[in-house]
Amino acid sequence: CEDSGNERPLGAYETGVLIMNEGAFGTNDGEVYHWDPTKGEMKTDVFETENNRPFAGLLEDMVLEGGLMYLIANTGKVEIVNGGDFKSIGAVSSGLDQPRSLAVAEGKLFISDYGAYQPDFSTPNSYIAIVAGLEGGPVKKKLKVSNKPEDLFVSGPYLWVAGSEEGKVEVIDARSEEVIRSLDVKGQPVQFFEKNGDLWLYSFDAGKVYFQSFRKDNFTLKSLKEIGLSSATNRMSLGSGNRIYVITSSGWPDYRDAVALVNFNDNSFTPAWKAGSGFYGIGYDVERGELYVANAKGFQGNGEVVIYTEQGTELRKMEVGRGPSGFLF
Repeated sequence: CEDSGNERPLGAYETGVLIMNEGAFGTNDGEVYHWDPTKGEMKTDVFETENNRPFAGLLEDMVLEGGLMYLIANTGKVEIVNGGDFKSIGAVSSGLDQPRSLAVAEGKLFISDYGAYQPDFSTPNSYIAIVAGLEGGPVKKKLKVSNKPEDLFVSGPYLWVAGSEEGKVEVIDARSEEVIRSLDVKGQPVQFFEKNGDLWLYSFDAGKVYFQSFRKDNFTLKSLKEIGLSSATNRMSLGSGNRIYVITSSGWPDYRDAVALVNFNDNSFTPAWKAGSGFYGIGYDVERGELYVANAKGFQGNGEVVIYTEQGTELRKMEVGRGPSGFLF
């Protein structure tokens, strides 16, 4: 480690943990909180504090790319702030319907969007919106993809799309802005991740979870893991080593929830590593070796976050905003 003498001081929000609070439907009170685990200090309503206006949306995802933080609201906008101080620098405020996530490729923004609901609540007009400027602007093009696209992953000039409703993975050439490949996958695909140098996809159905890997050079399926964990949700997080945490839920009417612990190597699992109700988000702090579990408390007032050691010991419980659902460490 060399002291170059010209290192830029870190911004207020470039260390610690950003907590994504989705907000409640109708009130659109999504917000970001900042937790400093070293000092034990919580800053609430970060976006409103730094910009003197409420976020005014349902916060679906947070993506940090090139020093810019993209706050995706499924109420039809993307707010763009500086990652260090959360000051607004731009937005995509028109041309979107129900955006879900975002990725940067070839100097452009690619935003997954369900499209508008039809009278029967179907989404046959799902798309990937393309914005030419990294600091926002108008939607210049919409690429038709399978219904309900979720997570996005960038590999070189290619963008991978998880099409959750139809069990598809689509590949987009970010240069030509065209879909060049469509793959059928097991379960409901929702989240990409990298492990051991490979691109993996997490998906699930009522009785199993699936981990599928892909060859990035020719866009083909490489391997498949099927694990008999039932009642999985779209919330999962990588832990240390071979540990993967998955939130499960029995659903209506009793809503018995749990955090399941999956061994990625041998496919064994503990279905109720932590049991409870209201589990809504999960994340793992690699540096501190701590697991964060968010509880929405039925959206009746504020939610809470519980921090555990890898062994399952509760370290801290703290009140956060409405509908906590994700973390950025």
